[in-house]
Amino acid sequence: MDIRAILMGVGFAIIWASAFTSTRMIVTDAPPLMALSLRFALSGGIGVLIALAMGQTWRTLTAPQWRAVIVLGLCQNALYLGLNWVAMQWIEAGLASIIAATMPLMVGALGWALMGERLRPMGIAGLGIGVLGVAIIMGARLDGGSNLTGIAMCFAAALALAVATLTVRGASSGGNVMMIVGLQMLVGSVTLGMIAPFIETWQVNWSPRLVGAFLYTVIAPGLLATWIWFLLVGRIGAVRAATFHFLTPFFGVATAALLLGEALGAGDVLGVAIIMAGILMVQLSKAPPVKRPPPS
Repeated sequence: MDIRAILMGVGFAIIWASAFTSTRMIVTDAPPLMALSLRFALSGGIGVLIALAMGQTWRTLTAPQWRAVIVLGLCQNALYLGLNWVAMQWIEAGLASIIAATMPLMVGALGWALMGERLRPMGIAGLGIGVLGVAIIMGARLDGGSNLTGIAMCFAAALALAVATLTVRGASSGGNVMMIVGLQMLVGSVTLGMIAPFIETWQVNWSPRLVGAFLYTVIAPGLLATWIWFLLVGRIGAVRAATFHFLTPFFGVATAALLLGEALGAGDVLGVAIIMAGILMVQLSKAPPVKRPPPS
């Protein structure tokens, strides 16, 4: 894997993980689905305008790209983020980021079962070790009495994101990346906008923290992280790109501890170290074999 791809992956992980903390700030003061629908409307509208300024257009999107836009809008935005935003009314931001890190294993399993993708033994072992690290961190959090409904919703969200991740390849080929980013967010906005009024009431506790967190989610996780993710998947593939989600526990727990005062224990540190080892094994398994000259 080249240095640029690694930097892109790490940058994506930092922004993506910080979104759990900003989301926690939002959902404690505003209805999650309505707030998320508004965020998608703003992010999607800005994304489409940026795409038009870049000379991109929806008129040239291919049929596979349009299908990907719909699936991404439903799976990544409405389901993955919708479920996470609701769940984080009851569970900590750090725990939600840890559960999200199980997504690469789901991507690997779905890629093997449905798309014929395979990993070398070292890569499979690396994914397993990464999940073990996630389990260590999560076990410590469960001992603290975390809400089981919220945990189940986050795992369902991770499965939805795995489906969206495998679909991204159809959207990242053929150009118009920023236009696709904007359109799939508008799909999520419309979907959640139709659901939210039936299950939520619009009650908001306005505060500078709420406004700042909301604006951050519109710009950073909403536009920048999604754009990087599209480029990363197009550059190195869905399975390899998904391994960077193993970084979300480290950055997610660290950000939540720093900004929200959530506890950071020895189990968190140990789990993150194991996760990092798993990532290294996955990346090494993808390196081309070294060709040795035949013996003379």
